[in-house]
Amino acid sequence: MTAVDDRPASEVGTARKRKEDARLITGRTKWTDNIQLPGMLHLAMVRSPFAHATIDGIDTSAAKASPGVVGVFTGADLADSQGVNINAWPIAPDQVTPTHLPVAVERVACAGEIVAVVAARSAAAARDAVELVDVEWGELPAVLDLKEAAADTVLAHPDLGTNTSAFWKLDSAEQGTGGDVDDAIAKARVDGIVIEREYRQQRLVPAFMEPRSTVVDPTGDQMIVWSATQVPHILRFAIAATTGIPESKVRVIAPDVGGGFGGKLQTTPEEFATIAVARKLGKPCKFTETRSETMVSAHHGRDQWQKLTLSAEKDGTVTGLKVELLADLGAYVAIVGGGVPVLGAWMFNGIYKFPAYQFNCQTVLTNKTWVDAYRGAGRPEATYAIERLMDELAVEVGVDPIAIREKNWITHDEFPFTTVAGMTYDSGNYEAATAKALELFGYDELRAEQKARRESGDPVQLGIGVSTFTEMCGLAPSRVLGSLSYGAGGWESASIRMLATGTVEVVSGATPHGQGHETAWSQIVADRLGIPFENVEVLHGDTQIAPKGLDTYGSRSLVVGGEAIVRAADKVIDKAQPIAAHLLEASVDDLEFAGGRFTVRGTDKGIGITDVALATFAAHNLPDGVEPSLDADATYDPIDFSFPHGTHLCAMEVDTETGATTMRTYVCVDDIGTIVNPLIVEGQMHGGLVQGIAQALFEGAEYDDQGTLVSGSFVDYTLPTAADTINYVSEHTTSPSTTNTLGTKGVGEAGTIASTPAVVNAVVDAVRHLGVFDIDMPCTPQRVWKAIQSAGSSGGGAADEAQPHFADGAPNHDPAAGATDGAGQ
Repeated sequence: MTAVDDRPASEVGTARKRKEDARLITGRTKWTDNIQLPGMLHLAMVRSPFAHATIDGIDTSAAKASPGVVGVFTGADLADSQGVNINAWPIAPDQVTPTHLPVAVERVACAGEIVAVVAARSAAAARDAVELVDVEWGELPAVLDLKEAAADTVLAHPDLGTNTSAFWKLDSAEQGTGGDVDDAIAKARVDGIVIEREYRQQRLVPAFMEPRSTVVDPTGDQMIVWSATQVPHILRFAIAATTGIPESKVRVIAPDVGGGFGGKLQTTPEEFATIAVARKLGKPCKFTETRSETMVSAHHGRDQWQKLTLSAEKDGTVTGLKVELLADLGAYVAIVGGGVPVLGAWMFNGIYKFPAYQFNCQTVLTNKTWVDAYRGAGRPEATYAIERLMDELAVEVGVDPIAIREKNWITHDEFPFTTVAGMTYDSGNYEAATAKALELFGYDELRAEQKARRESGDPVQLGIGVSTFTEMCGLAPSRVLGSLSYGAGGWESASIRMLATGTVEVVSGATPHGQGHETAWSQIVADRLGIPFENVEVLHGDTQIAPKGLDTYGSRSLVVGGEAIVRAADKVIDKAQPIAAHLLEASVDDLEFAGGRFTVRGTDKGIGITDVALATFAAHNLPDGVEPSLDADATYDPIDFSFPHGTHLCAMEVDTETGATTMRTYVCVDDIGTIVNPLIVEGQMHGGLVQGIAQALFEGAEYDDQGTLVSGSFVDYTLPTAADTINYVSEHTTSPSTTNTLGTKGVGEAGTIASTPAVVNAVVDAVRHLGVFDIDMPCTPQRVWKAIQSAGSSGGGAADEAQPHFADGAPNHDPAAGATDGAGQ
């Protein structure tokens, strides 16, 4: 049997090991920091220790005299060449956007902001000289709490006159997708249920494996920028747009990048400062940050305060949801930072058929590190809120959390379904995913064990958490993004080059940072063109090789970039068909294409597409007027978002005497449409689950009263390791997306979005019978213990089983209104 005979019938759906792993796992690749250029200088940044201060003077003389130092540059020195950090998503015409210079000139607005750059012949010399730069600071009052920021008592930027950056609203009554939410709430206050809750999305730090690094070579005809970035195409645009360098003279290369999670979606001050110094000196320059610099100066994620009001009938049928969101942007409005909270506007209703909805968002500036996209970007925040709230509704009605979701979710026969927020979900089957998850989880058995533990007074209680979610992926039709003032389109580009030797080059504008694009793209092309998986080479990440693209974020690569590849492959087949017919001396209408061969219908005559490619290369015998090329380009603008969904179930053991939590079981069943590579999907799910669970239990950026990030290292910021996790059960159901040919929906963020509420719901469920209704994230042992103690001291203690909190015919009341554990940030 030959190797060809062993090939799978379809590459799509086969668990291929990743092509790129051989070099990534063994380290036989080139990270940005590995790049060495002749005469290259090394940079180090002088950063502000203060959250808010004027720069009254900078003495660089001692640093300049330090051994190996070539130059020291302040913001004033670079004023004519450093550009600005851009905000590409102003969510309101009157949005307040402070100017964000890469190197501050007169004032800093957060700790970690750059005030000078040292260039030296070695990285060590540059870092040593940083300590010799003497900055005269004028410390200013700082605003650090987002509610205090909204009150404008202290201003993050005194020249702006306010801390509010923007207001944004979505109202179902105004846009015609639903009823008036205030009416729904008013009616429920008379004869129904009204639940009001406040949730805190703590600030997180994207902790990618490879710190940010940039190398700039200004010495050639083009300025070449290597960067550990997720967005080389967007970076090239930003450099050209803000520095005056023609776009054709800028080449950005993203070598292998060790993770991003949104944290490398920025065009960063460090990149622009390196470019400015390299141009100033006319020499190649490199900057690679330390891990501590990553923590304090790479953008942060989340950081929202959410107030929700849900109205329902007494049987649990939801009638309305009102969301009031306060989002901390940090000191500056990052590239898409202002829009991230707004992304949640379309997801707070989740998988449910709410008839009335209103979303109000206020973004505010503080004197903390700026906030931008972090894995999921707006959708984890929304999913957490609604899934926590549905658990509260189940308790209020006195039914199982699964039952309350079943009562309100969109059933499988109702797709496509336009939600109250105005999104049209194309496909899904929440019933199937939930049924499979319940079976795998052993739901009934665990509920029975929970009941037994409660009855016996076991000090270690069992909680069961439910999260049924959807998200929007494949960001998305350009016209929709344009209507939201988003600064870019939603399209993606691909090219396929048919080489004479039978191999194929695929050029993708979707630049990976560890997702396995080379493998997945090879599987798609292998199936489409009928050529061996090994004969496909994928090129990406270099704006000279892949000049068109919008890069990788928001689970868009496969849904949008993969579809562009499909369309390019189809163009190749279309171009090859008349040549194949000519070579076979047949009519085009009589040809069929399958398995990489054109055949003449009803005969045994045929020719492989790679033979057609060779004949086209030779061009000795082509039809008249046909160009000698099978190469094809495609740029695909999606017709809509895609909507993965799933059901996640978590069992947590909580020691009521210590507050310690231990994950017992975690099951997730996700519907991500067609799966191209199950092995990659499994890895994406596991990584995403760990990130979401980490928010629930471990991670949180903490500042002191002066604005110093006290969780600025992995000693203080609890990043989980493999030892902190368990083996997950991850399965799938499939309802293909109807918005792309492949039927894919996206998986990169699913685990992160769904797992956080599942875990917190489980922790709260374990101690709810003790009178605990909420615990702020992360649910550390201290916070859990304090919540239990607080509930006990206040006379709390609900019934052992969920029971209604209203008497039939009486106005409802909210037993947990204002009752938090008191351990919030």
